[in-house]
Amino acid sequence: MQKHLADIKDFSIRKAQIVLFSPEADAASTETALFSVKSRHGAAVFLAITMCTSLFFIYNVNNNNSSSSDGRTRSSPAASTRNPHKAPPPPALHGYVSIIDHGPLRMHCGSCSLVTSSGHLTGGGRGEEIDSAECVIRMNDAPSGRAFGADVGRRTTLRVIAHSSMQRVLRSRHELLNSSHDTVFIFWGPSNYMRRDGKGLIYNNLRLMNQVLPKLKVYIISWQKMLHFDDLFKKETGKDRKTSNSWLSTGWFTMTIALQLCDRINVYGMVAPDFC
Repeated sequence: MQKHLADIKDFSIRKAQIVLFSPEADAASTETALFSVKSRHGAAVFLAITMCTSLFFIYNVNNNNSSSSDGRTRSSPAASTRNPHKAPPPPALHGYVSIIDHGPLRMHCGSCSLVTSSGHLTGGGRGEEIDSAECVIRMNDAPSGRAFGADVGRRTTLRVIAHSSMQRVLRSRHELLNSSHDTVFIFWGPSNYMRRDGKGLIYNNLRLMNQVLPKLKVYIISWQKMLHFDDLFKKETGKDRKTSNSWLSTGWFTMTIALQLCDRINVYGMVAPDFC
């Protein structure tokens, strides 16, 4: 663009020079004619008028070229915005439903730090390393921020929350909710708690919370997705969740979601299987 503008200005100068040279030739010929009749005063007046006319013409040419250049400059961003090179939107992760428009979660991360809720990270100083990932995933009301940032990081991209932890999250709303407009929250719970017909206790509370904090990005796990998690649990463990009368943990949900969401995952604070 700068080269184009320089060419325009160079063209304007050459054009102006041509205009300048042409009147001088006319003035010279006129002056010669007037000298032939010995009328120097008339020649001087004519020359002055010609120079003024030429300068006025040059000014108009330069002004028009400048306006044209400015117009091209102003139109260039508009032209570029008409055909922007937009990155494709993140893929839809079906089964995670927005409580506002009931649309699917659209999210993808190249690298993720999955931070568990254990105290094993205390004193480890891994906060900066955790925050260096594209996305940071936390569970329930696990703290972050100034108090624990040096050990667990300060960023939170996604927070997976159990229905039973909702009250604790609300009690910590200043840290977890009020300052987390860019964080995605996924709540999970029994299907009867997540009903959308006005009888779902957790769903109703989430709707109310979103009215108070409209910028929050709140999603719930659909009942179809919950069945998928049950099938996955049985496939991995050989146990039926219902017949074994067990509940899946928030860690299970978080790890499964991260596998869908992330290309690469670093897990922090996970205890060994034989820890207890």
